[in-house]
Amino acid sequence: MDDPLPAGTAAAADRRADVAVIGAGIVGLSTARLLALRHPRLRIVVLDKEQAIARHQTGRNSGVIHSGIYYAPGSLKAELCVRGAAALSAYCDEKGIPTLRCGKVVVARLPQELPRLEELHRRGVANGVAGLELIGRERLRELEPHVAGVRALHVPGTGVVDYGRVASAYAEDFAAAGGEVLLGREVTGIRRVRGRVLLETGAGSVEARHVVACAGVYADRVARLGGGDPEPRIVPFRGDYYALKPERRHLVNALVYPVPDPGFPFLGIHTTLRVDGSVLLGPNAVLAFAREGYGRFDVSLGDLAETLRAPGFRRIARRYWRTGLGETVRDYSKRLFVASARRLIPELEPSDVVPGPAGIRAQALAADGTLVDDFVLEHRDGAIHVRNAPSPGATSSLAIAERLSDLAGEAFGL
Repeated sequence: MDDPLPAGTAAAADRRADVAVIGAGIVGLSTARLLALRHPRLRIVVLDKEQAIARHQTGRNSGVIHSGIYYAPGSLKAELCVRGAAALSAYCDEKGIPTLRCGKVVVARLPQELPRLEELHRRGVANGVAGLELIGRERLRELEPHVAGVRALHVPGTGVVDYGRVASAYAEDFAAAGGEVLLGREVTGIRRVRGRVLLETGAGSVEARHVVACAGVYADRVARLGGGDPEPRIVPFRGDYYALKPERRHLVNALVYPVPDPGFPFLGIHTTLRVDGSVLLGPNAVLAFAREGYGRFDVSLGDLAETLRAPGFRRIARRYWRTGLGETVRDYSKRLFVASARRLIPELEPSDVVPGPAGIRAQALAADGTLVDDFVLEHRDGAIHVRNAPSPGATSSLAIAERLSDLAGEAFGL
C-alpha cells in the first residue's frame, strides 16, 4: 500500500521524497521510471552529481544490444540480458528510437579456440537466445568477406542503439509520471534520521523514506556512505576505441568479435557498427588512473591510491601483471592495437583508423582478487544498492528496473 511521506517531517532537508534514486545513468533512470509508473502516488526523485543525465557509462557506451551468449546459464546476467534485450527493442520501436539489427559473428581464428566457441553456443541456447548458428569458413566469408577464421558463431539478433537517446526517453517517461531529476546533487553523506534517510549533497539535503542507489563507478563509495560493506570494490577499467575511416568501413558489415578469454570479463578487440554508420574498433581494457579518467593521461591520485590499497586489486595484479602490462603497452601503440585487430581482419592497416571515443567500465572486484562476473543487487538497512552492473547493464536496463522495482516493493512495503 502506497503511503506518501507526510509534509513537514523533514525540517532539516530542503527537499523531501518517498523514494530517492541515486544516479541518472540508464539503470537509475529506468528504475525511477518504473517505480513512478507503478506507484504514481509516491514522490520519487533522481539525484546526480552532473549537470546532465547519462554523462558517464551510459553516454559513452558503444551501443550494442547484447544477446546473452556470454553469461553463465542461471545467472542474473543471463536472465536479465535476454529479457532486457527483448524489452529494449520493443521499447525503442514504441518510442521511434532507431535501432540497427545488424547481427554479429564471434570468430574462432584458430582450431584451439573451437571448444570455447562451442561453449558460447551452448550457453546461448541454454539462455534462450534465438537464431544461433555455428557456421563454417564459407558462410563466414559470405557474411564478412574480409574476416578470417576457421569457424564462427552467428548471432543474428544482436543490434545497436544510441543509449543516450534511450536514457533521455526514460527520463521523459519519468517526468511525465510525476518524477523529478535533481542535477548537480553529488551525494556526500547518507544517514538515518527519525526512520528516514538524509542524503547530504553540495546543493542541499534530500530526505527520503527509501533509497535506491545506482551509482555506477561510485557504487562502492555510495554503499559505504550508507554503512554498507566495502566489498566488492569498484576498479575502473578504461576502454579506448579507434574508428575506421569512412572509405574503409566496407571491411566489416556488422559486429565482429573474437572468441573471448574466459579468464576475463572483457570481450577483446572487436568491431562495432553504430546507428550513424560509423565503425568502432576496440576496446582494449587497461586500468584507469581515475574513475572518470577517459584520457590516457588523466590521473586522480585519490582514486588511484584507493585502487592500489584494495586487497583484491593487489591479488589480481600479482596474478595477471603480464596481461595487464601487455594491454597497457598496446594502449599507447596504434600499431600494436591494429595488429591485434588484424588477427580478425588481415587487410587492416594503421592508416585505416583514427582515434575514437573512450569509456570507463565500473568493474566490481572481490577481496580475493576475483572479478565479479554477475550483477550484484543488495538490500541493506532500508536501501537497495546496485553494486555491480557493467555490460550488459544498458541492454538489461528495463529488466534490471523490473527486478529492482519488485525488490523495492517487497523490501519497502510500497
